[in-house]
Amino acid sequence: MIKQKEEKGMERKVDAMSCNIVNELRLEKQLCDIVIMVDGAEFHVHKIILCGCSPYFMALFTNGWYPPDKIRYSIPNVSAEIMELIVEYAYNRRVNITEKNVCKLLIAADFLLVSSLVNECCAFLKTQLCPENCVNIWRFAHSHFCEKLKQQAFRFILHNFEKMVSLSEEYLDLTVEQLSKIIEKDELNVKQESVVFEAVLQWIKHAPWKRKAHIGVLLPKVRLGLLTHDYLMNNVSNNVLVMDDMTCKPIVTSVLMGIDDLNPSLSLSSALTRFRLPSAILLAIGGWGRRNQTNAIEAYDTRAARWVNVTCNYESPRAYHGTVYLNGFVYCIGGLDTEDYRQDYFSSVRRFDPITRTWAQVSPMHSRRCYLSVCGLDGHIYAMGGFDGIEYLNTVERYEPENDRWSMIAPMHKRRSNSSATVLNGKVYVCGGFDGNEYLFTGEYYSPQMGVWTLIPPMMIRRSGLGVVAYGGQVYAVGGFGGNNELSDVEVYNPQTNMWRKGPAMNNQRSNFGIEVLDDLLFVAGGFNSTTIMDEVECYDEQTSEWHSVENMGYSRRALSCCVLSGLPNMAEYAAPRDDPYGVPQSSRSTRGYLTPPANV
Repeated sequence: MIKQKEEKGMERKVDAMSCNIVNELRLEKQLCDIVIMVDGAEFHVHKIILCGCSPYFMALFTNGWYPPDKIRYSIPNVSAEIMELIVEYAYNRRVNITEKNVCKLLIAADFLLVSSLVNECCAFLKTQLCPENCVNIWRFAHSHFCEKLKQQAFRFILHNFEKMVSLSEEYLDLTVEQLSKIIEKDELNVKQESVVFEAVLQWIKHAPWKRKAHIGVLLPKVRLGLLTHDYLMNNVSNNVLVMDDMTCKPIVTSVLMGIDDLNPSLSLSSALTRFRLPSAILLAIGGWGRRNQTNAIEAYDTRAARWVNVTCNYESPRAYHGTVYLNGFVYCIGGLDTEDYRQDYFSSVRRFDPITRTWAQVSPMHSRRCYLSVCGLDGHIYAMGGFDGIEYLNTVERYEPENDRWSMIAPMHKRRSNSSATVLNGKVYVCGGFDGNEYLFTGEYYSPQMGVWTLIPPMMIRRSGLGVVAYGGQVYAVGGFGGNNELSDVEVYNPQTNMWRKGPAMNNQRSNFGIEVLDDLLFVAGGFNSTTIMDEVECYDEQTSEWHSVENMGYSRRALSCCVLSGLPNMAEYAAPRDDPYGVPQSSRSTRGYLTPPANV
């Protein structure tokens, strides 16, 4: 493997040297056999180099259209500035792509059939996608048959619809067909369906004399059945555009009657009541079921408010582990499994690809760790503390995915098992735990820039098996075990004041639960409440300072781990089925054909 890498590296060096030599000959106009004339400028070049990057030039020079001794060729539809960049790319296989030149460069590269340069321009445009320009890039990609970029821009529009509507001037220039294509998609990311209705009104009001007739086309694309009765009455049914359109009135009336249940025989169409797909989902992975460790994986669909079983084939049970979602993969780190009354403490790391739904083994940690704390920061994974079956650890490891390598970094001040960690403002925070002698109320943070751990003021309550998460610019320490019983108490650390304060308590006492932030809400799932293993889930909203009960998981679990996945192209595979007339799945344990029931629950 090392020899192959060295050989490939040597090949790249030779290729680069060859390119440099030939390019120097071009710049010195030596051994050049043709002149490309563009917009008054002349480029002395070598036929073979241009043929090597473009079928256009290959045909131009070899199809017999011109005498074989022809030297000067005029190229239309390309500026001298852009032709210079294309020639540079032909010789060096690299060019400086900028916001100013990318569109002209892509058009010229497409015209001259320099497909690799077209791909590089598309890749650059993908990195530039933002709410302000995504519509333009989508339409530009469509016009120039850049299918991959077109799909990427369209997904960006769907995922960032609310921001796009408020920030993009080009949104108002969409055609009715384009707007219809956007708002009809299940993948449209809106928390409230009223956003879609108001976006339609905004688009129509930009040119009401031309567009008001389109309300009949656009309104059926709005999921009216997901709107509240009051909103339908006050904002939709009495809207002038809706009232004046003969096709809209019966639609609104049928939805109102369905909501009021005044006419049970009237069924709402699934197009009007179908839930949008979530833009992100909460995964609850593994843990300890009522009988033993489990390999159960459930996904929480916030739009349908349902849990879906997405347990994968052949994956081994694991509990007291950690999970991190990083660069499109879910990493399942450490933990333990019990088999034949023997506990196996893991140093292993499993990586899950949510698109292919397959697991792979990556490099193990240096130490076995269960009850560990994990988090992701700046493209790396941190694994902290834990228990290796013999001693409680203060050691810390950092994983580099690009090199598949774990490295030891500075140890924590305290040995910590059953603690919890999060990331805030570029720092790793870890709090609580058990050191083998006592339950801890201490906390500390790691700065990658400084490479050291710094203690923060202690919490008010000792906590082991707690959940720690960054939320609203602060660090929340939630629940856990205090030495005598499970806790519902919450503490909040403000890094600006360097102080802890008491937060609103959960509805349930719990320890060793899953914790994550999704859709600006703090979720806690499962755990142990001093008596039973739990399936209960609740979420906290900092806007109201209240905890609310959420649909229970399908399986009771403690010692599970949660992570949030966003932007998946196959999000429908992790969401509740949308085939029920009201968009509500018949069972929270619905499974796909490729999935299996979880083990040991």
